[in-house]
Amino acid sequence: MEFILVTPQAQPHVALIQLNRPKELNALNLQLMAELRDALKELDENDEVRAIIITGNERAFAAGADIKQMAGKTAIDMLNVDQFSTWDQIRKTKKPIIAAVSGFALGGGCELAMTCDMIVASETAQFGQPEIKIGVMPGAGGTQRLTKAIGKAKAMEMVLTGKFISADEAEKHGLINRVVPVELYLDGAFKLAADVAQMSPVAAKLAKESVNRSFETHLDEGLHFERKNFYLCFASEDQTEGMNAFVEKRKPEFKGR
Repeated sequence: MEFILVTPQAQPHVALIQLNRPKELNALNLQLMAELRDALKELDENDEVRAIIITGNERAFAAGADIKQMAGKTAIDMLNVDQFSTWDQIRKTKKPIIAAVSGFALGGGCELAMTCDMIVASETAQFGQPEIKIGVMPGAGGTQRLTKAIGKAKAMEMVLTGKFISADEAEKHGLINRVVPVELYLDGAFKLAADVAQMSPVAAKLAKESVNRSFETHLDEGLHFERKNFYLCFASEDQTEGMNAFVEKRKPEFKGR
């Protein structure tokens, strides 16, 4: 891996992926995204990992896509590159992913953060979709996920003007989970990840899948999908352990089976 750093056990059952192009403010080039896709696939298959954190550095989570790789391309060039198939694979990661954001999360960086399941941001974080300023528009989910997260009016303003919003404003509009001091943003993400990692890995995967389905379907179909996943939990050893532990008034020991 040239552009990311992977620590499978940064904390018990919690993996850490750090975007590592600091001179370019972690701009998301094709190689970085391919490395991220491959790392997430490997961590998804690692039974010791129950939650994953993606971060950058204090200055930038990711300041956008690598414009140098796109300038001069034609529509057919972009179609043939098919860069969004990599994003689709990242979106299919089954384990919970937390974005730890400090500094810039712009364009593709904002889209990557929104592809994660939860976001912990430092006080210095700024979120935006400034593609309009270079004559294009978001292409990796920015118009869709942002609208679902913060509503049409505010999303339209951000997409059509390219203006950024602060971490406080992002929290106010429901884009992120919480704002923490800059020196604690990664610690905040680890704390949230640790809380998730204590739960049943089987139930966490099914619950994540069900929450995501709520954004993709109507209520009746979503409820049907949720119900099936609820029943499926009862095929796991974790369900038996969790309920027995509750009855016996002890802490459960989940095995992910």
